[in-house]
Amino acid sequence: MKTEDAVKKDGRFHRVESGFRSWITKDGSPGPTGDGGFRAEKDRYHLYVSLACPWANRTLIMRNLKGLEDFISISVVNPYIDDGEWNFKDYPGVIQDPIFGAKDIREVYNHAEEGFSGYMSVPILFDKKTMTIVNNESSEIIRMLNTAFDDIGAKEGDYYPEELREEIDAWNDKIYPGLNNGVYRAGFAKTQEAYEEGVHDVFSVLDELEEHLEGKEYLVGDQLTESDIRLFVTLIRFDPVYFGHFKCNVKEIRDYKNLSAYTRRLYQIPEFKDTVNFDHIKRHYYMSHPQINPTKVVPIGPNMDYLD
Repeated sequence: MKTEDAVKKDGRFHRVESGFRSWITKDGSPGPTGDGGFRAEKDRYHLYVSLACPWANRTLIMRNLKGLEDFISISVVNPYIDDGEWNFKDYPGVIQDPIFGAKDIREVYNHAEEGFSGYMSVPILFDKKTMTIVNNESSEIIRMLNTAFDDIGAKEGDYYPEELREEIDAWNDKIYPGLNNGVYRAGFAKTQEAYEEGVHDVFSVLDELEEHLEGKEYLVGDQLTESDIRLFVTLIRFDPVYFGHFKCNVKEIRDYKNLSAYTRRLYQIPEFKDTVNFDHIKRHYYMSHPQINPTKVVPIGPNMDYLD
């Protein structure tokens, strides 16, 4: 399914829900959604990601923070969506599919469910034991990676602690529609009204975050939480692509004192920085959306030296 297919007759972008919603759990019991049978085991699961995609970026950060690099293998797609499909064509940073030798993500979905016709997104958390997709919803994948492997060697650290969950959920519920998805609502809008709605929401959330982060190191409490992960993946893409490509050009993140310092602080964490590839990010957005950028010319800038 192509991104433009998610733009409705009213000119507004409506994100399609993920189709696979099972969970990896410590004992293989069912999670909050989906079927059971997916027990946390070393080298059983494989993660298909794009270095350009913010949703996939969430899962890579959590994988790093929990030290799961030797537990969950990965494949990385080409940043350019060719003919509407994430693919594995050779490009620096691409990691081929070791399970099927798939040429594109459609093959992975069809192996899990023959004739699958839903939205073929990344990330994909795949079970090599039962040869099926466990989950392709990033918000759920980061939750399961946070705790499922704790008893078999994952690094210490709880990024969704019970005492902070109410506040974390409140920020997630605000940041996702207004900012994470808001930039897409602005960028893919086909009417002036829909575009302005999206941009207004984006900067309403950014302005609130700027005020909230005064004197604070993290978004919630005094520790790193999943809300920081979910926010970071949009902030790090904002100046390179959302500002220009998606016309969210009221301000750049560098123009916000607190947000720019916050983004730089998170970027300096190795588990975050190692997942950021600006070349993949810019090539994906500027080359994969011909309805927005028909020339597919990728801009040289901006200079992101404020992160160093």
